Amino acid sequence: MDDLLALRPFLETDLPFLARLDTDPDALGPYEWAGFTDSRARRRRWENDGYVGTQSTALAVVGADETVLGIASWEAKPRGGPIGGCYEIGLALLPEHRGRGYGTAAQTMLVQHLLRFTAAHRLEAQTDAENIAEQTALERIGFRREGLLRGVRFRHGVWRDMVIYGLLRDEVTVPLE
Repeated sequence: MDDLLALRPFLETDLPFLARLDTDPDALGPYEWAGFTDSRARRRRWENDGYVGTQSTALAVVGADETVLGIASWEAKPRGGPIGGCYEIGLALLPEHRGRGYGTAAQTMLVQHLLRFTAAHRLEAQTDAENIAEQTALERIGFRREGLLRGVRFRHGVWRDMVIYGLLRDEVTVPLE
């Protein structure tokens, strides 16, 4: 699967994909869609730093034919250690690319990248308590369920529970190629 996918910086030709994330409720799906937002904000971020920054980064998940399938991201989280000791990761695939193992493969590549090129001790991810597919993918690549954050996200007019997952560097079982 890894030879069918890649993570790469966003290109100018990817800007319509980024705009879709803010204008199409189906693009991010029921667990990520937070409502209509300024579709120009993502363009401005891309123009500013190409979505590659010291505090947060987002990369395109692309197929073998360079089609953008989704977005993978990480953000530094202050957890009592040095900046860069902990990152929260995220992934969203367009609906037409879900359910084929791309999410698990892309998250595996993201974990490999962060542990190979940063000093991260801890990676974490949050997902909606009802998003069983994401929970399964995280567990498949070694993340451990650490707890339930009750009523922490407001989405679709209601407060939603989130599950937090963590992975420590010394727990990683995937090769850091």
